[in-house]
Parts: sequence; structure tokens; C-alpha cells
Amino acid sequence: MEMESSLTHVMLVSFPGQGHISPLLRLGKLIASKGLIVTFVTTEHPLGKKMRQANNIQDGVLKPVGIGFLRFEFFEDGFVYVQDFDLLKKSLEVSGKREIKNLVKKYEKQPVRCLINNAFVPWVCDIAEELQIPSAVLWVQSCACLATYYYYHHQLVKFPTETDPEITVDVPFKPLVLKHDEIPSFLHPSSLLSSVGGIILEQIKRLHKPFFVLIDTFQELEKDTIDHMSQLCPQVIIKPIGPLFTTAKTINSDIKGDISEPASDCIEWLDSREPSSVVYVSFGTLAYLKQEQIEEIAYGILNSGLSCLWILRPPLEGLSQEPHVLPRELEEKGKVVEWCPQEKVLAHPAVACFLSHCGWNSTMEALTSGVPVICFPQWGDQVTNAVYMIDVFKTGVRLSRGEADKRIVQREEVADRLLEATVGERAAELRENAKRWKQEAETAVAYGGSSERNFQEFVDKLVDVKTMPNINIVS
Repeated sequence: MEMESSLTHVMLVSFPGQGHISPLLRLGKLIASKGLIVTFVTTEHPLGKKMRQANNIQDGVLKPVGIGFLRFEFFEDGFVYVQDFDLLKKSLEVSGKREIKNLVKKYEKQPVRCLINNAFVPWVCDIAEELQIPSAVLWVQSCACLATYYYYHHQLVKFPTETDPEITVDVPFKPLVLKHDEIPSFLHPSSLLSSVGGIILEQIKRLHKPFFVLIDTFQELEKDTIDHMSQLCPQVIIKPIGPLFTTAKTINSDIKGDISEPASDCIEWLDSREPSSVVYVSFGTLAYLKQEQIEEIAYGILNSGLSCLWILRPPLEGLSQEPHVLPRELEEKGKVVEWCPQEKVLAHPAVACFLSHCGWNSTMEALTSGVPVICFPQWGDQVTNAVYMIDVFKTGVRLSRGEADKRIVQREEVADRLLEATVGERAAELRENAKRWKQEAETAVAYGGSSERNFQEFVDKLVDVKTMPNINIVS
């Protein structure tokens, strides 16, 4: 106990969504592995109970990770408002501010030296400022999206408006000029999810408060944009430390953030397939496609002659969604499960390409696994990630432009794009580019690589208590 109390203590606070918890928990394990104590905090509902069961967690009990420790704390909030995001974020902020202050006070004999949050709980920066604790942010989208939100908030260039909805956004952080349907869709006046963009902009408004902004990307992937943002925001240190899913694999820990139960025979099924014969299909945890679109994609896969491993999640609790149904022929030729270990699947030689919604977690995992992507974005940063995959990283082909498309993509087009990404010169080029990014990512996280150096710099600042102000506990 005496040894543990002498270790630097860091508290991580996550928005209660799977795509937020997973990367922040990876960061937490990395920090702990360096000899620090990490307290990981999120809400009891909807994932806290499942995380506790999946990891055999006892609240507040330290688990060894590397040469440090990790523990979990869960708190109750008003997550009953699943269908009303505005009510949800207000409830989460009210309960979260109270509970985080209580937890900081609970551990006053083991003082919290830094509060780290992801962008959907921006008020954590306010708590840190109030308690005079340094704070940091883990940005779990691309640096290009960070820059776009920054330019929007500060009105540095023109963005689409209700009277001029098709403005091209001439951002100075090249290599792209973004069309009106290529900016994060939450920023578009036609978006039905503008309140989601609003909470991200709340974090941008507070970008001067954290002393570090950590990004789950790597220098070689977005060098020009990272350099540009660092010059634009000299008051904060902006550092890429990704891909986090690659570095987290080096830690010997059985603690997992994705608490879904995998199909036990996914990898064995892939073992029985020919090399580059399977399309892996997953649209993340939140995207919900129309049944008609699901059918067109299914028949497109059948017409392409490829087999498939399809992640077909059940409808989200609290939402009036009907379960999707796939054609019997596809289920007979492929494999359909509710969840699988995506990192292992993308690394499997049987996988020819990834039909993806282009969320940033999936984008990073595809890039750093060397797998071409069929880009089927829906909303948010997905549409921006897709255009970068296609036109900048050159590892993707386009199947949709996102919610702005307002159409059902037909099976013939699905089959054409699948064959483009798996057969012939274009497919070879995509795979070669993906292989190059995989090598760049592995170099970035290896000892002495750009991400490894950036992460070590961050940890060094955490443990250098001379630079950390004293805590003023507010009752």
C-alpha cells in the first residue's frame, strides 16, 4: 500500500458509449503500464454493469497492468433518456460533475494529478480547472476533423448555411478542400443530429484548458494537419499517440473495453476460407441502415462471388428499431454474428476487404491492418474519414456519400465496388497503399517512433510533480 500511494494517480472520465470507452481504456492501460495508477470512470448504465461482469471488476479495487495499476469507478446518471440526446447530456453533466468531485475527494490521500476525458464529456475540463488539477483530452477522431471543428467554432472560413447549403469549405489545412457533404455532417445545417456536433464544439471551446490534447492518430498519417493545428493553438500541446489499438496489444492485460460476447468460432471459420476471399462487414455500434439497404448489400455480396463475415448487431435498447434480416443464401455462404474480435479479423489473411461505416476506430484499425475499405459512411466524422480514405490515404473506394445521398445503393453497385477492391490492378494498388500505412503505423508505435516518443513525453510530464499544481478540494 505504501508503494501504491507513492505512484502518480491519473483519473480518466469517459462518455458511456462503446466507441468512446474502448480507446480511452486503451490509453488508461498504456498509462498504467508505465508505473502509474489509473482510475477509469464512466456511468453504470448502459455499459458499466457489463464491463464489471466481463472483467470481474470490483469497484475501486486495483488491477495490476504492467508496472502500474488500473481500477474502475462507475456512477449512476440519468441515462434513461436514450432517445433525447439533449436531456441525456444535461443529466450526464449534472451527475458527472458531482460524482467526479466526490471521487477526487475520495482519493485525496492519493491525489489525482491529472483528469483526462474524451470529447463528449467536455465539462471535465471545467472540474479540473475548478479543482486546480491539470487536464488532458483524448480526441478520438482524426486531426482533420479536429481542425474542421476548430475552424467552424472560430468562424475562420465559410461553412454551409441554410441559405447556402452547398458551400465548399476551403480549409487551409490541405491536402483537401471539403465539399459540403464531406465536412463532419453534424456541422451541416440540414443535420438532424446537430446537438451531437454541439457537444463536440463545447470541447473545442475549452481547447485552451487542457495542457495536452492527445489524438488517436499518428504523425506520418496526418503530418500537415497536425503541424497546422500545433501552430494554430500554441497554448496547448497537440500530440498524436496512435494507433492506440496497436500499442495496447503490447500490454499483457486481460482488461477489455468491448464487453460484447464474441462468436467463439469466427477465427476458426476464417481459417477454413481461401486467402482474400471474405468481405468483412460491420457498421459499428450505432449506425442503423434501412432493411432495403441491408438486402441490397447482401445481394451485392452474393453477386460478387465473395463470401462474407457480417456483424449484425441487435437493435439498440430503448429505440424503436426492427431487427435486420439477411437472405438465407448469404447466411449459408457466409457467417453472421453479433460481434467478433475486429482486430483479429482484419489481420486474418482470408479477409479481402472491409465494408465499413468509416468510424475513426474502424478506420484506424483497417489502415493499420493493411486492409482496403469499401466506404459506406452514414453521418458525423464518418463522411470526412471516408473522403480521406479514398482521396488522401488511397486505401478505399466509395459506396456512399453518407446521409446526404438520400438513396438506396443498389446491389449492382455494391458488387462492382467489391470487385474493384479485390480484383485487378486497382485492388493491388489499394492493398499496397494499405500495407504501407500498416508499416508506418507499426514504426510510429515502436520504441523511438513518433507516437511512442509523444506518449513518453506525456507520461514524463504526468510524473514530474514539480509541474503539477496542488489540489484544492472543493466540497
